[in-house]
Amino acid sequence: MIKFPPLLKPSDKVGIVPPASKISTSYLIHATNIINSWGLDAVLSVNYNSKHFEFAGTDDERLEALQEMIDDPEIKCIFCARGGYGTARIIDQLDLSQFKKNLKWIIGFSDITILLNKLFLNQVGSIHGPMPLNFQEDGAKESMKILRQFLLEGSYPVIKFDSVSANKPGIAQGQIVGGNLSMLINSIGTPTHVNTKDKILFIEDIGERLYRIDRMFVHLKRAGIFEGLKGLIVGHFSKIDDKTNFGYSINEIIRTHTDMYDFPICFGAPIGHIMPNHPVIIGKTVSLNVDHHHASFSLKY
Repeated sequence: MIKFPPLLKPSDKVGIVPPASKISTSYLIHATNIINSWGLDAVLSVNYNSKHFEFAGTDDERLEALQEMIDDPEIKCIFCARGGYGTARIIDQLDLSQFKKNLKWIIGFSDITILLNKLFLNQVGSIHGPMPLNFQEDGAKESMKILRQFLLEGSYPVIKFDSVSANKPGIAQGQIVGGNLSMLINSIGTPTHVNTKDKILFIEDIGERLYRIDRMFVHLKRAGIFEGLKGLIVGHFSKIDDKTNFGYSINEIIRTHTDMYDFPICFGAPIGHIMPNHPVIIGKTVSLNVDHHHASFSLKY
């Protein structure tokens, strides 16, 4: 059974750590100010300003910084500062033994997907949501408000969104899992691969070519990821490169490889690399309702 960390209380310490790519201090200062305005106490990791090529320090430095935040009992929540690349290089060395005795929310997306999946496989829920790199983006306020209210009050709204005629209508209920499509693909056959049977899967990605997305969906299908799936939520696929004139749109690619299954599919969910990027509580049971033009999902309490 999945366990979930407790709600935050005023003055709780909240860590900010970059476990992957480096990040400018200006983003961290802005994020610190926002977290402090929530009545919390933001704390930067030891590697917040470290640089090693494109990484926020060497593998050892990033692992040490993340491990320190995870093990510190005074830190009640951790924001991963940004994604990029690098979490996979340290994920298998991360020790969760102390974390399991003192659960805390860990928040991130993109490259951080692999960390969230590791938490899920250790039966702990987490949050796929905005990171300090994103806090000052246009349109971030609504997603940040939902995140703050969940962390401090435990409330979570019904997420409703207009969608497209490519939707596959239906109603489903199940644990929600997923994240960045590329990271999910790279986890197949590894210790951070999540079994999607009886789950609702959400996906998003950025900067991919259409033929690569098609190849990833072929991989998902061949790997059995769609077998027994309860539902599929498609978030933002942004900055897509179609220089090769592949011939199929994102929606057509996805429907081509999923039409033989009977689960509902919705497109256009406010999740991913552009705002809004609403938080998704990984491991929670959600209800999904899809018709040809609208969709919604909500937590089942």
